[in-house]
Amino acid sequence: MHILVINGSPKGSHSVTLQTVNYLQLLHPAHTFEVLHAGQRIKALEKDFSPALEALAKADLLLFAYPVYTFVAPCQLHRFIELMKQHQADVACKWASQLTTSKHFYDITAHRYIQDICGDLKLKYVRGLSADMDDLLTEKGQREARDFFDYLLWSVENNSFEPVSVLSTPAKHVPATVPDCSQEKQGDIVIVTDCEQNDLQLQNMIDRFRAVCPRKTRVENIREYPLRGGCLGCFNCAITGKCVYTDGFDDYLRNTIQTAESIVYAFSIRDHSMGARFKMYDDRNFCNGHRTVTIGMPVGYLISGNYAEETNLQTIVEARAQVGSNFMAGVATDEYDTDAAIDQLSARLSYALEHKYVPPQNFYGIGGMKVFRDLIWLMQGMMRADHKFYKAHGQYDFPQKQWLKMVAMYAVGAMLASPNLKTKAGSAMTDGMLMPYKKVLEKLKK
Repeated sequence: MHILVINGSPKGSHSVTLQTVNYLQLLHPAHTFEVLHAGQRIKALEKDFSPALEALAKADLLLFAYPVYTFVAPCQLHRFIELMKQHQADVACKWASQLTTSKHFYDITAHRYIQDICGDLKLKYVRGLSADMDDLLTEKGQREARDFFDYLLWSVENNSFEPVSVLSTPAKHVPATVPDCSQEKQGDIVIVTDCEQNDLQLQNMIDRFRAVCPRKTRVENIREYPLRGGCLGCFNCAITGKCVYTDGFDDYLRNTIQTAESIVYAFSIRDHSMGARFKMYDDRNFCNGHRTVTIGMPVGYLISGNYAEETNLQTIVEARAQVGSNFMAGVATDEYDTDAAIDQLSARLSYALEHKYVPPQNFYGIGGMKVFRDLIWLMQGMMRADHKFYKAHGQYDFPQKQWLKMVAMYAVGAMLASPNLKTKAGSAMTDGMLMPYKKVLEKLKK
């Protein structure tokens, strides 16, 4: 496969983000990686865009690689995208994804920007990788980069991509083959729903998912569960995790739902949300406190209604998965090409389960967990179950523990404050930043 890396960093080959691309290139010599330094060469491309058009024409897959700058991509990449549209670059039905590095401050809005652009250009978009700037220097970060690229290759091979906006003209799609349901299935995917008897549309979506899913599925209709009421905020569960209600919901949640290998939530939109019954279910989950007990579990959604216009609900759905460190396998709606969307949700869930795919958290997840971390640290005397969980899972990752990095930053700050030292250093600072990444790449070459 010919992969065109659209490097949006103004630093060109000295980009930290590009080092992860170099890492993937060394791992996959069977694929051709061509780097277009769009950010660094934007002035030249404004004068002559033909080299970019030639590179775009040859590409099978466009990989947007860039650092997150102030909520979105660098302005140079914005300008490159303007030039793509201005010159009517024909990239329809090609594949696309993205790879960013940042400290996770609004990486979500940057990724959504590129996803929407891919919709405009009629590209087949695969969810990208949002990495921390230092991730490539750790075994965990290297594994996440490898897992992302494996997932990207699987998506291309299986024609699995994110649905574009309903306002855009869709790329051509070949629906997944419905498996032979007479064969015994393995696994355990639970579908949590509040489906009413007369909600035939949602029921049909659930039936379709169960038919095409290659793994065993079961339905838990929370409308039928005898919930006695919503969460009272009494904190009775803070010490033992036991809910004050005697309807057995805490045991039902832990032993019937959270024991599954994956959860698919199915609901019809009511009043710009999941509806009151589903909200009661969500609130009663507080018997688990602030403990992300389903870490690593892939999740998906079957949603009936005008989801494309419910931006706040979209944020809620995304944030729930991110804070829980769950792979978001997708949201299948009945707005457009419903069967194809359900088929792809099923395929992505199966892939995530088979390969244990858990991408790193973005701003929603990182930011949300930092809020929880600080809250539980202060309330550890009362929230004892949470405190024990956070200690066991290394979630007290306070920055003041990183003394060596803090001292190093004082040294860098002193150098930047001195005009003489800054002049003498020249490009040495950039080279110094890349040095540990080069060690990773040299180790991989050997």
